[in-house]
Amino acid sequence: SNPNISIPSPDWLSWSICIDDVSAGSSAEYPDRVSMMEGRLQLQENEITLLKSSLADALRRLRLHDQLIPLLRQQLIAGGGPGPSSTASRGLRRMRKSPSTPPPSGPARPQSRGPQPPLRTCPPAPGADLSPLSWRARINPCALSSAPPSPLLHSCLIACLLGINLLFSMLVFLQTPSVKTLIYESVCGQSIKMFIRGRPITMYVPSNIQNYDDLRMEPPVEKLELDWVYGYRGRDCRANLYLLASGEAVYFIACVVVLYHINNRTQRHYSKHTDCVRCLTIHPDKVRVASGQTAGVDKDGKPLQPYVHIWDSSTLITLQQIGLGTFERGVGSVAFSFADSGAFLCVIDDSNEHMLSVWDCAKGTKHAEVKSTNEAVFTVEFNPNDSTNIITCGKSHVYFWTLSAGSLTKKQGIFGKYKKPKFIQCFVFSLTGDVLTGDSEGNILTWGKSPGDVKTLGKGAKETFQIMRQTRAHDGSVFTLCMLQGGALLSGGGKDRKIIRWSADLAPERECEIPEMFGAVRCIADVDGEEVLVGTTRNAILRGTFSDGFVAIVQGHVDEMWGLATHPSQDVFLTCGHDRQVCVWNTEEHKLDWCTTLEEYGLCADFCPNGAVVSVGLSTGRWLVLDLQTKDVVSDYTDGNEQLSVMRYSPDGSFLAVGSHDNFIYIYNVTESGRRYSRYGKCNGHSSFITHLDWSKDGKYIMSNSGDYEILYWDIAGGCKLLRNRYESKDREWASYTCVLGFHVMGVWLEGSDGTDINALCRSHNERMVAVADDFCKVHLFQYPCPKPKAPNHIYEGHGSHVTNVRFTHCDSHVLSMGGKDTCILQWRVKRGGTGDSGRDRLHSSSSTSTSSPEP
Repeated sequence: SNPNISIPSPDWLSWSICIDDVSAGSSAEYPDRVSMMEGRLQLQENEITLLKSSLADALRRLRLHDQLIPLLRQQLIAGGGPGPSSTASRGLRRMRKSPSTPPPSGPARPQSRGPQPPLRTCPPAPGADLSPLSWRARINPCALSSAPPSPLLHSCLIACLLGINLLFSMLVFLQTPSVKTLIYESVCGQSIKMFIRGRPITMYVPSNIQNYDDLRMEPPVEKLELDWVYGYRGRDCRANLYLLASGEAVYFIACVVVLYHINNRTQRHYSKHTDCVRCLTIHPDKVRVASGQTAGVDKDGKPLQPYVHIWDSSTLITLQQIGLGTFERGVGSVAFSFADSGAFLCVIDDSNEHMLSVWDCAKGTKHAEVKSTNEAVFTVEFNPNDSTNIITCGKSHVYFWTLSAGSLTKKQGIFGKYKKPKFIQCFVFSLTGDVLTGDSEGNILTWGKSPGDVKTLGKGAKETFQIMRQTRAHDGSVFTLCMLQGGALLSGGGKDRKIIRWSADLAPERECEIPEMFGAVRCIADVDGEEVLVGTTRNAILRGTFSDGFVAIVQGHVDEMWGLATHPSQDVFLTCGHDRQVCVWNTEEHKLDWCTTLEEYGLCADFCPNGAVVSVGLSTGRWLVLDLQTKDVVSDYTDGNEQLSVMRYSPDGSFLAVGSHDNFIYIYNVTESGRRYSRYGKCNGHSSFITHLDWSKDGKYIMSNSGDYEILYWDIAGGCKLLRNRYESKDREWASYTCVLGFHVMGVWLEGSDGTDINALCRSHNERMVAVADDFCKVHLFQYPCPKPKAPNHIYEGHGSHVTNVRFTHCDSHVLSMGGKDTCILQWRVKRGGTGDSGRDRLHSSSSTSTSSPEP
């Protein structure tokens, strides 16, 4: 889920595969073998990363040692001890004052919500005195502060300290190569050491903090409330769009079921699901809704139990939770009975056997259950005239089930002389009671009962379900069928993207084709017999008629997203991702302003401070500058041949910093209101890929993070020089704060985290809040600054995948969060709280979870 992925060497990979092939007992263990190989691959990658880190640190220290020894020798030959003002003495004092941090190198673990490799050893205890700085503190401070010793003693001291630091790095590597640890250690009251995966990260305490230990962390007074959901899940889900009696379209994306009023253009949200919603159905009363979710895993890799929610769409109150602890991987399809006014709910789960179960809606108890099939099942429905008859369809089958005395029996549909399609995609019931199915061959098949034929089926044969008629409908699959009130039928095609209206006797009456940019027809919902809603495979919902055409009322991305930027002065934000789309959205009107498709996929973006142009970094090292009004590309540059991870303009817009996976930060002069760029310099010093960076308020310095959890500072005005003494940057003020590592945001990291658990963070413009996007589908809101461990915060759910990015709007009125694989953008309204101490005290020791629907 993280674009920061590095592939191990082919030799090591072939060796690992060979070992796994020898140890595997049979092909039936294939999933377990793949999981074991992934774990071993990750373990080896972590060990290589730590080895490279230790080697890079040793080489850096040896270079410093080689630079100091000639100076010491010259003074020794001259017969004079190093005075307080000598270069060697200044170098030694600088080393004692600002010990460098070992810079780990190489790739970080890609974000994953799955189980992690097992722990191999215990990490150092939080209070253990193991760090090189702690060992250094054991040396008599008087000996260091009194009259300087001889140059030879200085040289020996340097060598000892270098050896101790290198030994410590190797000791951590040998003891905890794959342990996820986060340990805080206060040193001399001037700096804090934070350990991530055994790697020390030194952060200096600002001068305005007199006593770090007395700092009291509180959650922010402000809270977040879900305001708008951008997107719709149409790419891989069926029967996911309905119209309620209230005039609201109900659909889902990520963990949220959205109720969108198509005339008033307002949204409400049902947010009680704990993982991605996968299916939806409406009760015959057009008020109650049933929605099922997938299983998912928690942050520790433990599976979460899937279930079905039955809830009231008018009040958003949960009425029943069906099947908790019953379903294995998730809920694939649900349906209410009609003949008995919705007394029963039928559920198909996503297990290997695709268990078919019938539940009593009032009691929440299971009425019947049976194994369905090992093949994929797409949908299930009750016969609207008889609640004892249930139909399922899927890969190469259509089954007719009979519910009797708490048991289910099935009969398979007989294709006979007709070609058996690979998939039966959908079905509906006609007004005459026939079953109409749409298949992958583009046909609509009419099924009916026929008495048993003794000659063909044998003695004692019973009635069967056979094809009565075949109607050629679409070029490619028939993805959806929708029965209108008067008996007419609508069909939606995949390959031809057509919507065809059929008469009651299946004669074609009208047809239209939706634009290619929206993809194929996934689902159709009737509005008034003439107007319809159309869900598409490219995550859009269209509204229209055959005569007037269709317009998009809901749009979204169709693949993983990483790039997010907010306009400096307007209610506008930009997103980009692996679908190669760059989209500009309006937060006030809740709509897509414009969208353009690029040649490569975008990973990062930033608006120029003048708001006229926006820069977008791509996956190939190329970056573009787009005019916000004309959508034209006004500049096109390439830096290296690896993906770009961060774009950031200086506060006055005179510079642009481009962070790349080739470990460099490229600096450009910006002229002509952001339309012309010239290379100014390159920041060379990181030993891993750049992840985040920020400019100082005066536009002269940059703070940057890398994939090996390193914090570096750069003097841009002085020629893109690395600031060796990081202590001098402790009081520097930053125009933005998006770096995930730093003293002011140290409290966002929980103990037990590893360095990839937080994907992004953003400080509000008023410098009061920090919004955090983590790898476990959560958005957090912290107080700023939050420099102490276990800082209290508010936690918000809604995403169904790792949250890749988060940003405040220009006036801090909203927070925008972006999911990865869930292709969902959530817009959160910032609710201003009171400033009284009582409100703070109530929230001091607890976290709160946001939800858009009240509890019963």
